[in-house]
Amino acid sequence: MPIEFLISAFVTLVVVVDPIGLIPSYLAITHGLPKRARRNVALRAALIAAAILAGSALIGGWLLHTLAIGLPAFRIAGGLLLFSIASEMVFGVRIERQARQAEEAIEEHVRNIAAFPLAIPLMAGPGAITASILLAGRSNGDLMLLVMLLAVIAVVIALCFVVFTLSARIAKWLGVTANVVASRLLGVLLAALAVQYVIDGVRAALTG
Repeated sequence: MPIEFLISAFVTLVVVVDPIGLIPSYLAITHGLPKRARRNVALRAALIAAAILAGSALIGGWLLHTLAIGLPAFRIAGGLLLFSIASEMVFGVRIERQARQAEEAIEEHVRNIAAFPLAIPLMAGPGAITASILLAGRSNGDLMLLVMLLAVIAVVIALCFVVFTLSARIAKWLGVTANVVASRLLGVLLAALAVQYVIDGVRAALTG
């Protein structure tokens, strides 16, 4: 069970956050900045995104309870939201939307580009927050599983930081075709995970 949960959490968050898919947006956001400034932006964005996702995992369930929202309902809604993100990835809409958000942020001269749009909504967007809450709900209060989830969040965000640091090299190495293919494959995988969330939510609602 712990190993299965660990693998499921890691795959889900990697696919939802999509570090490789964020490379074009990161390059657009930090265009013209010196190397040291780009590294500082990447580090600050990683810390902000990690705090948001960890907070969602820790207090997301409590917030749902306060708002009288059942976990099965949230699983269904979250699954549908993740499926919409997956469909955007499969049809190539997500990268275009991320790039547009990045351009809008630059045009509006946002003071802290690490917080917006890099950390929010590109890294810790609705899909990632939803996934964190759903995965925390699957832990059923098990402290070890919750700690594992927080560790996975830290690893995924650290992976984002590494990818951002090496973004220029990775983009050149992968090329346009490889980036497109990877995005489509990850989108199909995320769609399957999203459907599973909906099935789990429906099953829990019917048996609850």
